[in-house]
Amino acid sequence: MLTKQELEDKLLLVIDRLIHLGGADYDMDKKTDAESQRLGMVARDFGFEEWDWPQGIGLYGLYRAEQVFGDDRYQEFFREWFRRNFEQGLPSRNINTTAPFLTLSFLSQQWKNKAYREECMRQALWLMESLPKTRENGFQHVTSAIGDRKAVRLNDSELWIDTLVMAVLFLNRVGTTEKREDMMQEAIHQFLLHIKYLYDKKTGLFYHGWSFQREDNFGEIYWCRGNSWFTFGVLEYLEQCGKNLSMGVRAYLADTLKAQVKALVSLQDKSGLWHTVLKEPDSYLEVSGSAGIAAGIYKGVRMGLLPEEYKDAAHRAVEAICANISQDGTVENVSAGTAIGMDSSYYKSIHIRPMAYGQSLVILALSEALR
Repeated sequence: MLTKQELEDKLLLVIDRLIHLGGADYDMDKKTDAESQRLGMVARDFGFEEWDWPQGIGLYGLYRAEQVFGDDRYQEFFREWFRRNFEQGLPSRNINTTAPFLTLSFLSQQWKNKAYREECMRQALWLMESLPKTRENGFQHVTSAIGDRKAVRLNDSELWIDTLVMAVLFLNRVGTTEKREDMMQEAIHQFLLHIKYLYDKKTGLFYHGWSFQREDNFGEIYWCRGNSWFTFGVLEYLEQCGKNLSMGVRAYLADTLKAQVKALVSLQDKSGLWHTVLKEPDSYLEVSGSAGIAAGIYKGVRMGLLPEEYKDAAHRAVEAICANISQDGTVENVSAGTAIGMDSSYYKSIHIRPMAYGQSLVILALSEALR
């Protein structure tokens, strides 16, 4: 295992690269052909200035890292980032553009900023009242349109595992801080519903998505980063809830996590990473999903929900992740934004590019390792 100083040095290097990624290029997105878009070549996702899910995950990683350092070193960066984005005007409301609100929900309390707190409440109410819903009142995974920040892609009647981290964590956070029982109960409902339709009881793994129109899990692919959203996300949720969650629901979520992580540990490559299609060794090894899984394992052990021996898998993952950090702090071998595919060849064809969420998920993994 790397020393504490080595881990901290790597963490600071990755953070510095994240906050200097620069901005988005919507003009480039308008010129991108459909096939390039399908394979994840969306310029908006590469920078750290836009208000969308890659940046939202990046902000949350930075917030968690600051907690590990125990100081306020990134507060000015946060203030400027949110000020600039609100002055510019936010993009369309959807699942993915909810992601930056998670960090804002913590900071607005910390700063005692009433205006930001009200913005968080407006977004939470939108999720409850205006977001398109699937059957059984699921959160339809509405996303940003490519090339038009004011438009959306509806993904009609679809549930995606990503939603739990992009939107449900935020909804529960607002429900908790604002004492909105309806929001907290809706967060429980969304976790249970997504498990109902995305969890595969035969393997313990999660599918990427479910379609109520098709009534299937698309290509039934066990996607690495998608699984990491649950591994990491459910632990963040359990930590948020604390004693507010009933013992029965807590046990159900924890048991689902244990079954998933048992399966994940058995599929870990000898390198320490996981393959982008988890059960297919000929698919490439992918760093962002591996980082999310490692962060979740560390956190699960720390919270007493996972066996202590699983830390070895997390240690090996972190060693491999650090080997994929370049000299300038860029996290390499990260898959670009990935829609739902009908076969494993689609996931294997997604471009590998440095991404804001790649930086962030590594920040989360290294932060948990330092704990």
